[in-house]
Amino acid sequence: MVPSEANQYIGIISLLKHFGWTWIGLFAVDNDSGEHFTQVLEPLLSQNGICSAFTQMIPNQNNAMDVTAVNILASLIYLAFSESKATTFVIYGDSMTILWVNTYVLIGVPSYNESTSLGKIWVMTAQLDFTLTGLQNGWDFQLFEGALSFTIHSDEIRGFKEFLQIVKPGWNQEDGFLKDFWEQAFNCLFPDPQELIEVDGTCTGEERLENLPATIFEMHMTGHSYSIYNAVYAVAHALQAIGSSRYKHSPMMSGKSLQDLQPWKLHPFLDGILFNNSVGEAIFFHDNRERRGGFDIMNMVTFPNKSFQRVRVGRVDAKFQEGKEFNINTDLIVWHRSFNQVTPVSVCSDSCHSGYQKKKKEGVKFCCYSCALCPEGKISTQKDMDDCSKCPDDQYASKDRDRCAPKLTIFLSYEEPLGICLALVAISSSLITAVVLGTFIKHKDTPIVKANNRDITYTLLVSLLLCFLSSLLFIGRPQKLTCCLRQSSFGIIFSVAVSCVLAKTITVVVAFMATKPGSSMRKWVGKTLASSIVLFCSLIQAGICVVWLAISPPLPNLDMQSVPAQIISECNEGSVTMFYLVLGYMGLLAIISFTVAFLARKLPDSFNEAKFITFSMLMFCSVWLSFVPTYLSTKGKYMVAVEIFSILASSAGLLCCIFAPKCFIIVLRPDLNNREQLIRKKN
Repeated sequence: MVPSEANQYIGIISLLKHFGWTWIGLFAVDNDSGEHFTQVLEPLLSQNGICSAFTQMIPNQNNAMDVTAVNILASLIYLAFSESKATTFVIYGDSMTILWVNTYVLIGVPSYNESTSLGKIWVMTAQLDFTLTGLQNGWDFQLFEGALSFTIHSDEIRGFKEFLQIVKPGWNQEDGFLKDFWEQAFNCLFPDPQELIEVDGTCTGEERLENLPATIFEMHMTGHSYSIYNAVYAVAHALQAIGSSRYKHSPMMSGKSLQDLQPWKLHPFLDGILFNNSVGEAIFFHDNRERRGGFDIMNMVTFPNKSFQRVRVGRVDAKFQEGKEFNINTDLIVWHRSFNQVTPVSVCSDSCHSGYQKKKKEGVKFCCYSCALCPEGKISTQKDMDDCSKCPDDQYASKDRDRCAPKLTIFLSYEEPLGICLALVAISSSLITAVVLGTFIKHKDTPIVKANNRDITYTLLVSLLLCFLSSLLFIGRPQKLTCCLRQSSFGIIFSVAVSCVLAKTITVVVAFMATKPGSSMRKWVGKTLASSIVLFCSLIQAGICVVWLAISPPLPNLDMQSVPAQIISECNEGSVTMFYLVLGYMGLLAIISFTVAFLARKLPDSFNEAKFITFSMLMFCSVWLSFVPTYLSTKGKYMVAVEIFSILASSAGLLCCIFAPKCFIIVLRPDLNNREQLIRKKN
């Protein structure tokens, strides 16, 4: 008739989880049932993230009479009560367990009295009950103020309270139960007719049960009584079935009366009963010969006059819809006065707020932990998270690590100051180069322009013009076409420019070597050598770029990892090896040009550009040598800005160092731009 204890375990776990009580103490009666209770409950606690701060067994009355043992146990319970972080205790036992716990507290905590607040919440099982008799009537139960207890579900039977109001001890003289109960409940004695001695506190039989405090006798039907009530009616229905004409002449009943019936023979009839009791509840048994039922959750409200009242605040029943087996109305609960009607907290460690995660402590249970800020890129949006979750790639963790915010997509654009400045410098430099080219074309027949191969000079100026303009491909949102053109066009155009410088240098060297009598270098003097050098060197770089674009071309890419709060829109180089091969080949040409120019720097000034080329190549090499480490150490749009700056600086170095002196003579000192001046200077 009693509901399965499995429902009670579900209710205890649900209750603890509902209030967030993860650090609790366990008290259980020291017998087989108490041991079974702890063995079943503790694994369930761990599975649901709840820890037991301690497990204390309470000896029953028979083996707890030794004074030394009582004092030892009282001190252990005092230590349990002094555990400040555990404010919730789960207690399992019988009615005497409550009495002994109360006794141990009085012994172990001498300073405890009615005004003392120990501030604990008790969760009691259905096996417990508050029952006091005799000298215990004056005991104080304020210790259990605000307790939550599970009781077998019951309904009020109509007329039951009125029946209790008229109960008299002399109703059945053959049954001594009422007489003994009456004496213990009212702390009196019925006079013995054979003894003439009068005793104080004589029972009159007119005492009324309704005047007893609830700790002695409750006027409503408890869960246990309700189960017995239904059991009696179930047996009555089974006996009625046996006594019916259908079974009266069966072998079971042949020649026997109901009084002679063996109890086990009722089982088949009990299995098949189905009836509604007086409150309309259906009574029947399931396949496992068990009546399905639930538990009520009662709140113990105590009063200064040492009385108390149980208030139903919730219920747990497996027959309800899944996920709704447990329900409770927290507004009806009256907590222990020390909590000032604020929901108690019973945890080992304070909650980790959003943005933090639990950090386990060595050597303690998992409910005791510290809080650590979520790592970079991770967040926690709830309290007490075991681990932080990573933000999506297109979002980043906020400063407080409690939310993910969208990342800002960045690239070097024409709308920001840096992009505008670089674009203006590139355009201005290209215009200056165009002016220089126009000046040289206008004065193409002057000696200073005709010196050192006029066509190579034009080619060099055009390539420098394109170098300045190629930097504009690096500004703006990366697209598939611009990504393919950026590095390849820059590599080829710069190779043409450096090849022209190399060709001009070699032309100077060959021209002066050819002036020596009987020199075999005269056949190399002319435009063919310079054009061949430019074409050959440029084709090698073009071939490298074609292979690069064929096997692994640069493509637009979104880098979401390099910068925490930003998405870098960039051109993925494709093959990094090919990228550095392009730079390496261009550097090789620059080093060769620098070496040849350096060796030819002491040739006569009139026809010699070697000094200017040496200085320009020195600047060129310095710019690109510093470019590589700077490029590798920057991210995002600043990496692109470094490359643009290197292009502009190296191009401007070639333009200024090689052509500035010539433009000075052409524009400002035309008197020096004639053959006589050059020959006189030579002599």
